[in-house]
Amino acid sequence: MGALPVYRWRLAPDGYATYRQLRALGLRPGGQEVAAQVERPRRRRGPLVAYLYRIDRAKPVRAMTPARWAALAKANAARRTCPACRRDAGYVIPPSLGMCSTCAFPDNTPEGASWNSSPHTAR
Repeated sequence: MGALPVYRWRLAPDGYATYRQLRALGLRPGGQEVAAQVERPRRRRGPLVAYLYRIDRAKPVRAMTPARWAALAKANAARRTCPACRRDAGYVIPPSLGMCSTCAFPDNTPEGASWNSSPHTAR
């Protein structure tokens, strides 16, 4: 890759963009190497570094196909399904718990409460 040009924060020339800036433009790096980097100095620590790509070499983002949408929906459903009670928790289950909050903390469940009941839901 060689030596990269390094620019100060907010002083990069036109024609370069970070990955997030490319994505906001509907582009992706498309296999190109990092063209430059921007450094933002910080006190007591090393500088923040952002890698820049050339906009003229970027390619358009690939469109989502129906199969990709289906795979994404299936993956998100798996992240919401509690492995203990096999129910959809309605939220992404935190890896620190490994199960829904109802299964993780059974003592906090009010007497006679259903797994999907909430005081905030209209009946």
